[in-house]
Order: sequence, then structure tokens, then C-alpha cells
Amino acid sequence: MHQQTHAQHRSYVAIGDSFTEGLDDLTPDGRARGWADRVAETLAHRRPGFGYANLAVRGKVLDEIVAEQLPVAERMRPDLITFCAGGNDIIGWSCDVDDLAARFDAALGRLVATGAEVLIFTGFDLRRMHPFIRRLRGRIACYNEDMRAAAERHGCRVVDLWAMECLADPRAWGPDRLHLVPHAHERVAWRVLETLGEQAPDWRGPWPEPEGGPTPWTARQAEDLRWVTHHVMPYLRKRLRGTHTWDGYRPKRPELLPLQDA
Repeated sequence: MHQQTHAQHRSYVAIGDSFTEGLDDLTPDGRARGWADRVAETLAHRRPGFGYANLAVRGKVLDEIVAEQLPVAERMRPDLITFCAGGNDIIGWSCDVDDLAARFDAALGRLVATGAEVLIFTGFDLRRMHPFIRRLRGRIACYNEDMRAAAERHGCRVVDLWAMECLADPRAWGPDRLHLVPHAHERVAWRVLETLGEQAPDWRGPWPEPEGGPTPWTARQAEDLRWVTHHVMPYLRKRLRGTHTWDGYRPKRPELLPLQDA
């Protein structure tokens, strides 16, 4: 089985979509940070000279990640790669999950062949989300099982986001309900570090109770209406026009460099 000890990780390449790019976890100057940056920051603090590249771009589907990011990661030859892809395929109008999983498996094989330790991620459990989003839960569950099987075949570790109860809480999600809030990105980073065998805070704790108690029913309905108006409808209009969320965006860290040299 392909494994490395965490002490060997001195370079890291993250590939994927907006989840890995770091939306909605922003730095004070408005740049996306996210769980991958948080993991890299921790490892760089423990290993001077630690190299990091983040090739992820918001909105990318699996085939685009494979075409645009995998060859770059293969050339960089890092010790560690995180690979999370397929979420934007899952939320499309239609999705053949078995075909998607077969393409993911082929890509995973290429990454493992570089000699890096590769971490992959399950999808989230959406059971507590709005029914419009919750309808995707079955697709995600099937894709998760296919990815677990791929990880078993290729000797990869799996970061189990589905099992993270804290991420099933609607408060873990930003206004568009597709991207995690900063504290949720922090929890994912802790989970990744734990999976790597690194010391990290416990990600399992519950979310703090909101001040003033639970949100009233009328306020929740108003939030749902704002979400449909400001996020769902604009997204659907973009899809119908054929425009994409990633237009004009490039990887935020395209070179494998020591973190402090960014």
C-alpha cells in the first residue's frame, strides 16, 4: 500500500475547485484563504522551506481540473497532493455518477503514480440543508462510495467530510450555501492535519449556540427567500446563458514555492 510518514512532507500541491481555492474564507485584503492554505501554513511553520502551490479555481468541473491542473501537479512532483473534484459535476443539470467516478479513478491513478501521498475527500452530508440542495444527497452518497473504492485501489487516504457532523450544520455555510464559512474551513484543515498524522485541534466539537437562541421560523423563511433571490436565480441565469463562475480567474498560487515567498 502506498504510504509515507508525515515527516516526509516538505512540498504540497492542492488541486480542485472553489472548496480548495478557499471561498468564503477571505483574508483581510479579500483574497481566498481556505482550508488548504491553513494546512500549508501549519506545515510550513513546522518545516522551514516547506513548498506550497494551490492550483484550484472556482467553478471547475472534473474534466477541466484533470486537463488543466493534473499535468502541472505531475511536473511539480510534490510529496503531498490533495485532490478534491466532482462537486461542480454533481450539482449540474444531470450527472452520470458512475462515469464521473471512473474518470476520477483514472485521474487518481495518475496522481499516485507521481510518488506523492494523495489525499481525497468525500462530499458533504446535506441532510440539514434546504430541500433544493438536499435533493443532491443521493448523488453525493453514491459518488462517495465510488471514491472510497478508488482510494482503496490506489492506497490513498480519505478525508471524510460526510462524517463531520459540524459541517452538516447550516451555520457552517456562507450566504450562497455552497461555500464554507471561515471557522468551517478551519475545521476541515484540522481534519486534514489529523488524517496526515499531524497534531491538530479537535475538529469534532459542536458549533456554539447562537446568541439569543435559535433563529425564529419567520427569519429562516426570509433567509431562504434572500438566498433564492440573490444566489439561486443568478446562478441559474448564468447557466442558461452559458457563462461560468471561473471566467477571469486563475490559480492563486501557480508555482510550488516556499510559503513565505508568495
